[in-house]
Amino acid sequence: MYNKLATMKQLTKKEEEIMTILWEKGPMLVKEIQEIYEEPKPHVNTISTIIRILEDKGFISHKSLGKTYQYFPLMSRDEYRKRTLSGLISKYFDDSYLEVVSSFIKKEEISIAELKELIAQVEKNNN
Repeated sequence: MYNKLATMKQLTKKEEEIMTILWEKGPMLVKEIQEIYEEPKPHVNTISTIIRILEDKGFISHKSLGKTYQYFPLMSRDEYRKRTLSGLISKYFDDSYLEVVSSFIKKEEISIAELKELIAQVEKNNN
C-alpha cells in the first residue's frame, strides 16, 4: 500500500506540518487544511503548492469531489518514522544500531541505568 517513492524522500518542515494535519485529521480539502492553522494562516496557494510537492514525492494522493480534491496520506506516520530512522542510521551510522546507542552513551544522553532498562525491555519482548 505504501508508495516506494515516498520512502526515498524526506519531508521539509512545511511538508511535515501538512502531513501531520492529514495524519491526525484524515482526508481533507486544501481549504480545510488552511483552517487548521493559527493566524496568520498561510495562503491557500501556498498550501496548494506544498500539497502538489507532497503528491509528486508520493506521500499523498487525492480523490475528486466535484471541482475540488480531497487529499489523504499514502504512508502512515509510524511508517514514515521507521523509514526515516532507518535512513538516518544507514546514512550516518553505517547501518549499525550499536553505533547509534554507543553515540548516545558517549555523549551521556542515555545513562547506564536507562540502557539496562532498555536491554530488559528488549529481552522481555523477545521472550
